[in-house]
Amino acid sequence: MKKIFLIFTLILLSFIPAQAIEETEIAPVELKDIILESEVEQVQEIAPRVEDIQIPHEKTFSEKVHDILKAEVVQTDTPYHLLSEMTTFKIKKGPVESVHLWGSILPQVGVSMGHNQPTTVDYSEGHFNVGIDGKFRGGKEDFRLMFNFNPVHNRTFWQNLPADLYVATNRIPHHRVMFGNSRPPIGMEGGQSPYTLPFVNRSQISRTYGTVRKFGLRVQGNYDLVEYDFGGYSSDTYFRKFMPGVEFTGWVNLKPLGKTDGRYGKLKLGGGINGGQYGSGDFFVAGAYAGYEYKRFFANFEWAQADGSNGVAGYTNRQSSGFYTTVGYKITPKLQLVARFDQFDPDRNVSHNLRREYTAGINYFIKGQGLKLILNYIFCQNQGRDDSHRIMVGTQILL
Repeated sequence: MKKIFLIFTLILLSFIPAQAIEETEIAPVELKDIILESEVEQVQEIAPRVEDIQIPHEKTFSEKVHDILKAEVVQTDTPYHLLSEMTTFKIKKGPVESVHLWGSILPQVGVSMGHNQPTTVDYSEGHFNVGIDGKFRGGKEDFRLMFNFNPVHNRTFWQNLPADLYVATNRIPHHRVMFGNSRPPIGMEGGQSPYTLPFVNRSQISRTYGTVRKFGLRVQGNYDLVEYDFGGYSSDTYFRKFMPGVEFTGWVNLKPLGKTDGRYGKLKLGGGINGGQYGSGDFFVAGAYAGYEYKRFFANFEWAQADGSNGVAGYTNRQSSGFYTTVGYKITPKLQLVARFDQFDPDRNVSHNLRREYTAGINYFIKGQGLKLILNYIFCQNQGRDDSHRIMVGTQILL
């Protein structure tokens, strides 16, 4: 049968004119252009079908709130903002790449009791701040605009309103350069963020010499074994006067265990100075610090002495000194016990005027530092006046 089909085909071809065969162009076929059926089937299997394409789901407001309530926050040595995912916005055009809007409040109630004194109850907003953190396009520069809205009796609203107002660059490896209004490190606790403090109040040396913002140029460096912070500032505080003088603040911390990956804890040994001129008066503050952290335990000690100072209350020529020591332990990741002994001499030229504060506290971290409950008991022992007791209850909320 095959022979008959072949003979029939040859006879049929003999009737086709040779010229027609010559005029018919047959396109050359290359091996690479040949597509096998198995390859077509593979492409069809790999190519996604329309019904299989999933469009990213945009979370609703209630879903985002649910994620916030469900999230577990363990870290407590840095601020944590509860609504950061909802209040961070990307900007498509312009020099600013993204902005984060946030707020904070520390409402607190204090009960004071003393010998021969009436018991008093007072309420305070603590720190009531609103801020904007932004990143410039490229990610190397950033800025912060932060404002205080809690009233203070010795400053006007407009003097107290500006807090952190600065721009910063991180282009130099291991360094950060800042220009504007910020909180310089006049002591370790004096320069610490208010959102990571172990107690409602700072120590006496911190709230006398530090916890104040200055306008100037600042350079921070951070390596495995050492970190430092140097800056030159106007000696004005809270925009009371325009450039009444200049001052320098410098602080250095050594980290002997910095290359052990935390196996033996974290140890910091530091010291620094703050000095300058305000009008016709000079001031100089020196301090030293030692702190150790291991797992759930921490302990620290800080000392400072001043021949005149320019802190939160403004310039004074008083010679003062003081120290504090703190210990703390987390019974659970959420529950922390803390205790502190704090001594301060407001004027070394006056005898019998030491002020001592014994503080015991409990911190309960519901959502890290973003939402925590604070309970402090303070026994104030003063050589120049009657002793007193104070109980403070507060809640820290970072949005």
